Amino acid sequence: MKQPIRRYPIGIQDFEDLRTTDCVYVDKTDLIYSLVYNYRTCFLSRPRRFGKSLLCSTLKAYFEGKKHLFEGLAIDMLETEWTAREVFYISFAGSKYDDVESLHELLSRHLSM
Repeated sequence: MKQPIRRYPIGIQDFEDLRTTDCVYVDKTDLIYSLVYNYRTCFLSRPRRFGKSLLCSTLKAYFEGKKHLFEGLAIDMLETEWTAREVFYISFAGSKYDDVESLHELLSRHLSM
């Protein structure tokens, strides 16, 4: 049986969207599991266009306990609890913060919700 052609997730930065639209996904969820359980503090530095937003979106889905999104991935075999937690998520993508006021406005908007 011929497998359907899966599309590349060009421009998709949301993990849930990526997994529910059957896009190609390079599974690195075992590293996310290791990051969560083996490190107390971690600084993640990546250049532009290297998946920072997708990584944060994946962590958000993981901490919200959305097990169905991780079916068939490495973390599905590693995680046993899948506890849903409240997640405070702010995306800084898509806008420029040239001055303190614009950054302050974004933070105020999110904190007042």
